[in-house]
Amino acid sequence: MITKEIISETVSELLKRAVARLPKDVESALEKAHKTESAEIAKTQLATILDNVEYARKKGIPLCQDTGIPVFYVGIGSKAKVDTGIIDEAIVEGVRIATKDIPLRSNAVHPLTRKNSGDNTGAGVPVIEIELLNGKDYLEITVLPKGAGSENMSSLALLKPSEGIAGLKRFVIESVASAGGNPCPPIIIGVGIGGTADKAMKLSKKALLRKIPSRNKDEDMACLEKEVLEAINQLRIGPMGLGGDTTALAVHVEYAFCHTASLPIAVNLQCWANRRASARIRENRIDYLNSV
Repeated sequence: MITKEIISETVSELLKRAVARLPKDVESALEKAHKTESAEIAKTQLATILDNVEYARKKGIPLCQDTGIPVFYVGIGSKAKVDTGIIDEAIVEGVRIATKDIPLRSNAVHPLTRKNSGDNTGAGVPVIEIELLNGKDYLEITVLPKGAGSENMSSLALLKPSEGIAGLKRFVIESVASAGGNPCPPIIIGVGIGGTADKAMKLSKKALLRKIPSRNKDEDMACLEKEVLEAINQLRIGPMGLGGDTTALAVHVEYAFCHTASLPIAVNLQCWANRRASARIRENRIDYLNSV
């Protein structure tokens, strides 16, 4: 049986890995941008970012002082030997452990009084999204620490269906242009299209979990990703908003069917520190995945 203690320990370890080790696909995208960047100031910014990534990895310390709000994606295998009733509680406890031991900055506050819980937990925090994995014998947990600088640049629109693809492109590009240097570019752009308003927002954040480079399996969506990425980099906002060739490392679109009278679109920006880590927990072992 997968116990509460095992889940909590795994969550703590995932947070430790996520905040200190940038995934290789993101680091490789930054290295590529550094090699191809033509603007000297931008090239210097990218070099500094890469130095920071290496130092954090070697020292085992957070990449950024904003260690974010912890967002968890939990896949529960239909054959996994786990009491599903303990999962939320176990994750919360794991966050408390990680906050103290790593340590993480205490970011969770009451929205009105601004009182800090001190341990990155509270009403609705950490954020936990659960899905069922048919036929799997494991519990899969992915953590996405989400900093406020990028999260504050999130945007949502309920477009008219008649605005079509042109309207979708315009909204994403304008969202990035409005954000400027605030989300600490070069950014990864998660886009959610369709569903309902809340569904689109969830899709846009989950899109940030995809590896760089990757394309949506739907050809139309893949084409949209490519065209929007090219247009955004033509804005020349550049690394840290100081100008340059690389404003975004990737645009990832996820979609759902929607009502015939509706066209929701959400944009969730992620800073260059697209931190994430995953593990699969089985009854007799834990596998930490380096491929996310």
